[in-house]
Amino acid sequence: MRTFDVSPLYRSTVGFDRLFKLLDGMATTDTPGSTYPPYNIERTGDNAYRISMAVAGFSDEELSIESRENGLTVKGDKSVSDEDNADVLYRGIAGRSFERRFQLADYVNVTGAKLENGLLHIDLVRELPEAMKPRKIEIANSNPSSRQIEANAA
Repeated sequence: MRTFDVSPLYRSTVGFDRLFKLLDGMATTDTPGSTYPPYNIERTGDNAYRISMAVAGFSDEELSIESRENGLTVKGDKSVSDEDNADVLYRGIAGRSFERRFQLADYVNVTGAKLENGLLHIDLVRELPEAMKPRKIEIANSNPSSRQIEANAA
């Protein structure tokens, strides 16, 4: 159930359509089971981020990471093995397949990923193009001091 209405914002803003669609989509896509696998998003620098996902039991061959436009998709396809047919008394480690999607801001790129100790670390960095970076504009002096009026002596 949605608890906020973004329609008044549409009337007074221009160019924020993508943001409003993202907010609207987040409010309607909260489904049960969307918490697997658990993950953390942390800031590692001014323009650097890291997503850490708990993917215990998955090998790097069973995981795939795809970055497209402003989205990041992490998939895990657990293959069935002989170990799954064993007589397990309690299964606390989930081994099901998953697909987790993240919306990335403009100019955020994936720089690398590594799997260690059951955690998948995905490093991201925001790289603004030179045209988007702030620059200092020099102010020209419109009243130069070298301009003087000379009086002619009679």
